[in-house]
Amino acid sequence: MAGTLFVVATPLGNLGDLSSRGAEVLRTVSVVAAEDTRRTRGLLTHLGAAPQLLSYHAHSDRKRLDTLLELLRDGRDMALVSDAGTPTVSDPGTDLVAAAREAGIAVVPIPGPSAVATALSATGFKGDRYLFLGFLPRKGGERTRLLARAAQEEWSVVLFEAPPRLAALLNDLAKVAPGRRAVVARELTKLHEEFRMGPVEELARYYSESPPRGELTVVLEGTGTPPDPPNRTEDAKEQAGLLLAEGLSRREVVRRLSETLGLSRNDAYRLVMELP
Repeated sequence: MAGTLFVVATPLGNLGDLSSRGAEVLRTVSVVAAEDTRRTRGLLTHLGAAPQLLSYHAHSDRKRLDTLLELLRDGRDMALVSDAGTPTVSDPGTDLVAAAREAGIAVVPIPGPSAVATALSATGFKGDRYLFLGFLPRKGGERTRLLARAAQEEWSVVLFEAPPRLAALLNDLAKVAPGRRAVVARELTKLHEEFRMGPVEELARYYSESPPRGELTVVLEGTGTPPDPPNRTEDAKEQAGLLLAEGLSRREVVRRLSETLGLSRNDAYRLVMELP
């Protein structure tokens, strides 16, 4: 019989936030796969637990993943934990969970703390729907695209950021969403927990002058209104032009536009026939 992979949420800072179920799992499993073994060893010592502790992080190679899977196949129960909060949310645990499921190994979530939900719950922004973007790329087209997505999002947007890059993130948000309110949640559940709210420009100025320390979660208030719908006509013209340039017949282009963009065949035919 294969073992079970438990995905265990651990405290963001306050050890009292660990659930009794999570504590029991960590005391009884024979292996713990941890993002940072030094940090997790402190938690295990606090619990009086002594499982085999193995590292599993963003830079772990395939060999380490195979080792963990082999331990599970040998019947050893394992807990997957991140530095803090819920594993696989903006950390590398997803690969292990996916591989375990593919191998037919049982995966059991042990819910608990999450920086995303914790920060959002204390902002006063609407939380019935939200967009989580995690850590944005430091630069490049993907960062630009995600910043634009955040700026036009109807619902609250939650992001993570490292202290040295917080001011840059807030400055970038101020460029695409001027005047929008945001909250910077720092050191959640810890002794120096802090929530600072204001327009993104003001927050950018404050943190440029007072560089933060500790773990950070940023929540950007949504626009409150749906984004403007994309211009399907212009998209269809662009796509049709590319398909025609590839040598497809106009009839085939009409069919593809109908399937991919949801245009009626009459509208797609009219659009394609009007192209030079």
